[in-house]
Amino acid sequence: MSRRNPHSQQIRLFKNEQLEQLTVISPRGFAVIWCVLLPSIAWVGWGSADLAAALGLIVAGIAVWTVFEYVMHRYLFHWKSNAPLVQKFVFLMHGNHHADPNDGLRNLMPPLASIPIASVVWGVLILLLGAPGTWVFLGFMIGYVVYDMTHYACHQWPMKGRLAFMLKRHHMRHHHIGQHGNYAITALFWDRVFGSLIRSVKPRG
Repeated sequence: MSRRNPHSQQIRLFKNEQLEQLTVISPRGFAVIWCVLLPSIAWVGWGSADLAAALGLIVAGIAVWTVFEYVMHRYLFHWKSNAPLVQKFVFLMHGNHHADPNDGLRNLMPPLASIPIASVVWGVLILLLGAPGTWVFLGFMIGYVVYDMTHYACHQWPMKGRLAFMLKRHHMRHHHIGQHGNYAITALFWDRVFGSLIRSVKPRG
């Protein structure tokens, strides 16, 4: 599964070329998809809540995303198991990123993974909140897009501003000091709250 494609620097996940192409996405493709889908979600939710309520639900959705981001990264993407099927799943979802962290076509989540997960979240929110749940979902997906763009930037851009540098340093410590911490990508405070913050390189000796 982890064999490299001799014609690329990418780690190849599938022998089938069509399936393999579904596991990668360019920044331009990512931007096009979500520039269409985010307004489409807002259009579906239109009329289900007044403006003030809709804005409040969007903010709530962003807050929910920050928790989901942390929990997903810590417990799903770094799931430890001796079961071969679980190991393969984890490698497909995230392990390949740690094996080749600067692959620009795998620094963003492909629609093959993001859209099915998003659909389940949307369905749950509609069951719990009815039609206004779409506004919570919009906030959730805005949080996701910001997360994925931030993740891409951490790996591919210099990130020289104060906030940008802080975000990049936090994530690079996850990759280069220890995968056991710094799970948050955008809402860095969750690593403090849950005791998984990596502050710096541990001194030797």
